[in-house]
Amino acid sequence: MPEKPRILIITGYGLNCEAESRHAWALAGADPELVHLNDLLERPRRLSDYAGLMFIGGFSFGDHMTSGHVFAARLRHRLREPLEKFIADGRLILGVCNGFQIMVKLGLLPGLDGEYFEQRVALIQNEVGHFQNFWVEIRFEPSSPCVFTRGLDRISLPIRHGEGRLFTPDRELLARIEAGGCVACRYADPATGRPADAFPHNPNGSLHAIAGLSDPTGRIFGLMPHPEAFLYPENHPHWDRRRHTGPLPERGLGLRIFENAVCFLSRNG
Repeated sequence: MPEKPRILIITGYGLNCEAESRHAWALAGADPELVHLNDLLERPRRLSDYAGLMFIGGFSFGDHMTSGHVFAARLRHRLREPLEKFIADGRLILGVCNGFQIMVKLGLLPGLDGEYFEQRVALIQNEVGHFQNFWVEIRFEPSSPCVFTRGLDRISLPIRHGEGRLFTPDRELLARIEAGGCVACRYADPATGRPADAFPHNPNGSLHAIAGLSDPTGRIFGLMPHPEAFLYPENHPHWDRRRHTGPLPERGLGLRIFENAVCFLSRNG
């Protein structure tokens, strides 16, 4: 049997989605390993032992100094060179919620011009002014090169964040992000499937309804909604109603994001 791709999941300092994230990768056919940030910083070269890396959700460093800022600063100063090699070697990186915030502040996304350590956009406080926790409709963009979203159309996923509004004052930069296919998914109106420009379907007020970004290579992907929280149909708030209209699927649709990644790694490992 082919060897399962090894996935590094960084834990510690307020991150709290490690159990479901590890389970998602394992269900998708990978070999995930939880590693505390301190252990990785002590042995940064161990990053090369993995085919993929995940920054998980939670509240790293209590979200002091804005969400993901402190975690990103530690990575920039202590792990930049190994991360540069990791990216150059064609490996995959996924970030969810706080993990997406870390990636944006680190500069991994949108990754234009091959620049991965300069922050270009921001994820700021939700436009409604407070934390949001409910399910939203996500539309995936077929024009995006994102490895994780290939073949996906629309999925309902939960959001749990207070700072998820993607923002930049630079309209030229936003146009480049759009033209480069870096918008991998958007918040959508569940009735029409069109990008949602208002609350609640756009839960944070993100520009262009952006829910997630990919770099131009398609190998680095971050999003605010939680695919690792929809691994089984029973995770969905309407699962009980749905089971009366037909048999429930074996797995939740969020798992497909992880399966796409494992498929890519198995073919290109």
